[in-house]
Amino acid sequence: MATRYLYIARHGDADAFGNLTDTGREQARLLGKRLAHLPIDTVWHSSLPRATDTARELDLFLGGNTTVSEAPELIDHMPYVPTPEETPPSWIPFFDGYDPADAEAGNKIAQSLTARFAHAPEQDGDVRELLITHAYPIAWLIRDALGAPPVRWLELSSANTALTVIEYRPNLHPNISMFNEMSHLRPELRWTGFPKTLRP
Repeated sequence: MATRYLYIARHGDADAFGNLTDTGREQARLLGKRLAHLPIDTVWHSSLPRATDTARELDLFLGGNTTVSEAPELIDHMPYVPTPEETPPSWIPFFDGYDPADAEAGNKIAQSLTARFAHAPEQDGDVRELLITHAYPIAWLIRDALGAPPVRWLELSSANTALTVIEYRPNLHPNISMFNEMSHLRPELRWTGFPKTLRP
C-alpha cells in the first residue's frame, strides 16, 4: 500500500527580522542529522528566509541528492479566523478587527495546503516529503488529519525544528505518528518558539 510520509518541521529559531539565529542554524543541522537516513524525495519550504535557510542547513545532511524547492502553500498564514462565538477569550484581542479579506486569503492558502499535501500518493510507491514551514500551517495540517473543527488549530503549537510526522494511505484516515518531537535537540535547544516557562 503506497504511503505518503509527511515529515513536517517549523523553521529554526529566528531573530526579530525573521533571520535564523546561530541557535536556529544548529537546530536545523541537528534535524538534518536526524533525518539523514531517510530516503526523502523532496524538501519543500516556504519563501520566508527563516524557512529557506533552515532547509538549506539541514540539506547538508541529506546527501545532496534531495530536491529542495519552495512551495507557496507553506507560507506563514492565518488558516482560519474563528467567529466571535468560537473565539476563546484569550484570543479576542488578537483577532479584534482582523481584516475579512486577509482572513479569506489565509483560508484559501490553508485549503490549497491540504489539497496539495494531505492525501495518499496518486501513483504507486511511497512518497517521503519534508515540509519546512511555520507554526500555523503545521497546526492546520494536524487539525485536518484529526478531522477536528477548523477552530481547533488555535491550540496546536510547534517548537522550532520540532518534528511532526503524518502518514497518508489510500482509504484510511491519516495517521499522526509524531507531533512536536524534539529528541534530536539538546535540552538547551528545545522549546524555542514557545513562551518561556518550566518544561518537562
